[in-house]
Amino acid sequence: MKLLKHSFLAVLFVSLGTLAQAQEAEAREPGHTNNNKFKQLYDEFSTPNMFRTGSGAPGPAYYQQQADYKMDIEIDDDNARLYGNETITYTNNSPDPLKYLWVQLDQNMRAPDSKTPLINSSGVTPATTASRISSSYLEEAKERGFNIESVTNVDGTPLPHTINRTMMRVELPEVMKTGDKFSFKIKWWYNINNHVTEGGRSGFEYFAENDNRIYVIAQFYPRMAVYNDVEGWQNSQFWGRDEFALPFGDFDVNITVPADHILDGTGYLTNREEVFTKEMMKRYEQAKKSYDKPVLIVNQEEATKTEKTKSKDKKTWKLSAQMVRDFGFATSRKFIWDMMAVKIGDKDVMAVSMYSKEGNPLWEQWSTNAVASTLKSYSRMTFDYPYHKAISVHAPMGMEYPMICFNFGRPDAEGNYSDRTKFGMISVIIHEVGHNFFPMIVNSDERQWTWMDEGLNTFVQYVAEQDFGEWYPAALSEGQTAYPSRRGPAKNIVRYMGGNQDFIAPIMTKGLNTYQFGSNAYAKPATGLNILRETIMGRDLFDYAFREYAQRWMFKHPTPEDFFRTMEDASAVDLDWFWRGWFYTTDYTDIGIESVKKFAVTTKPNERGKQLADRFNIDPETLVYFVEEDSDEYDASSSVENLEDLPTVKEYIMDNFTPEERQKLKSPKYFYEVTFNKPGGLVMPLIVKYTYSDGTSEKITYPAQVWRLNDEQVSKAIASDKEIVSIVVDPDLETADVDTTNNSWPKEVQESDFDKFKNQVKN
Repeated sequence: MKLLKHSFLAVLFVSLGTLAQAQEAEAREPGHTNNNKFKQLYDEFSTPNMFRTGSGAPGPAYYQQQADYKMDIEIDDDNARLYGNETITYTNNSPDPLKYLWVQLDQNMRAPDSKTPLINSSGVTPATTASRISSSYLEEAKERGFNIESVTNVDGTPLPHTINRTMMRVELPEVMKTGDKFSFKIKWWYNINNHVTEGGRSGFEYFAENDNRIYVIAQFYPRMAVYNDVEGWQNSQFWGRDEFALPFGDFDVNITVPADHILDGTGYLTNREEVFTKEMMKRYEQAKKSYDKPVLIVNQEEATKTEKTKSKDKKTWKLSAQMVRDFGFATSRKFIWDMMAVKIGDKDVMAVSMYSKEGNPLWEQWSTNAVASTLKSYSRMTFDYPYHKAISVHAPMGMEYPMICFNFGRPDAEGNYSDRTKFGMISVIIHEVGHNFFPMIVNSDERQWTWMDEGLNTFVQYVAEQDFGEWYPAALSEGQTAYPSRRGPAKNIVRYMGGNQDFIAPIMTKGLNTYQFGSNAYAKPATGLNILRETIMGRDLFDYAFREYAQRWMFKHPTPEDFFRTMEDASAVDLDWFWRGWFYTTDYTDIGIESVKKFAVTTKPNERGKQLADRFNIDPETLVYFVEEDSDEYDASSSVENLEDLPTVKEYIMDNFTPEERQKLKSPKYFYEVTFNKPGGLVMPLIVKYTYSDGTSEKITYPAQVWRLNDEQVSKAIASDKEIVSIVVDPDLETADVDTTNNSWPKEVQESDFDKFKNQVKN
């Protein structure tokens, strides 16, 4: 009797194959757990339209507004006060008529009548510091916030306006139609906050030694809010956590400070020869040609000398920036200043650092190198950095603005520093310089979706940190082979994801309303993207799609759907299941091994096999039977070591394969059924390492779709010519599995945290 290939293969693994079919059938039964985790996100996503397409790209009717600024700013160093006059020219590119404009007054978050302190829970702690006692219970509220002196038309005519905390509505003389421009003026001042003692994203740090300040200034001017096709006016109040949504525009800013200050900020310095000495100009020209070593424009000796005296004269620095969403600057007489050229694509970019003597020797050694390295890494992952410079400023915080950022990391008074200080400084520089890409250029709405800039940026930060460790091995400590990244690897997010679910929110939550803000908005989205890149999509597909997203939306305003859709559109990988689980829920990964059964080939028909033969109308004599070795049906005397010894198999092989093909056939001697379970709710690829008796091993990644019909368990039939001695799920900790105690067969006895501690004490 001649058996055809297809009929033979259909019945070869009677016990194993039909069991899998039965499981699939059961998965389709009403009431079986599967929860639609592979359902497409049509309900969650907004409907594609002429503004934003289903592919994730800007649509043919996409628009964005423009806000151009001309400003005159002066800092009164004696009183730590900033004065400003600005002319804003607003262009309505939307199809909508506008009868008023919304302007952001972020400094009002610090005003005496601010409601920000009132929304947070507080209590009496068992112990606290004297400074905290003073600020919480003794001091009166400081005079902070904008003092708006006037809002007028360009001809000086007052414009009706209403201030609602951190937002100001300006009434227009007439409705703005599509294509209209409107210019108006605002005059203001405010007392600059001490960001070390009061907190804040900008302000000054005071140095009592010579009565000096380092100013890092941002959110210092009334800024236009975003108007777009998604939100209309994005005029959600600034409570202090959610950052910013801003339109692009051009800036011309004149900043007057004491004549002995060093200043830099967003944009081109247009009067460099007026504010630089001849020696500074000479050094600047050298820096433009130095690609491997920073050149000091102002050295430590010069800065130390300058900070001992105070000039009564003033100097105005003029900066001009095009197509930026914001503006920031730093100024002080304490600054050391260095620069180095970086080749990005076909142009040179200046990597710049500004720091006081308190930052050395750490800053002089690593800051500008970190800036240069970051620009290279991010440009590779996204697009060539389009601006002409990137500045890192030494300040006890981490904050970012176009072309300039403020970064912590300071040695002790003797110049000594730990690895934690060094790598903390390098990492924050990479992160904040990286923000030039997200959200300064890929201009997402930070007020609504914190993760779209912080999460994406933290992901690329991880890539850039690994590059830095490779390009600057001297930065690594003894015994380190790679940069010690804090966020990125899947194993580092386990503690958070496996924590108390009452204090975890989905990533797709407004930043103000999330628990554990850093883990939610930074670490978890970054880790998810790293899992996509390394485990689910692979680097080639992921990197292409990620670059496509960045390039589609550079100098535009993307939404989460634009990102999700582009990643799928450019890769042909259906990721709706991943976005749903990782971004829209707080589910966690927990995949384990439920059972491992070993089967023997037997010549003795079993009851299950007979039933199947009868069910499918198959001659029982043509079947190959398997029996579990631990079952009562197992009879060693009827088992067969080689499949080829069975007449049915031998006849089939002889009838269906040529001699050459027969030489290539496998000869499995061991048969297993491995059942994997999924106590965790999150869908992930099933990554399994099989180790054999001869010491060899192989790792198989079953795609996440293996869970599509049964969200609780799945079985795999394994045929091998070698005996399996161990099985491990997720052997390289790629999926953020929160419980690895069920990942091994035979089950491994894992040391408890107490035993680990006890052994550490002994050693």
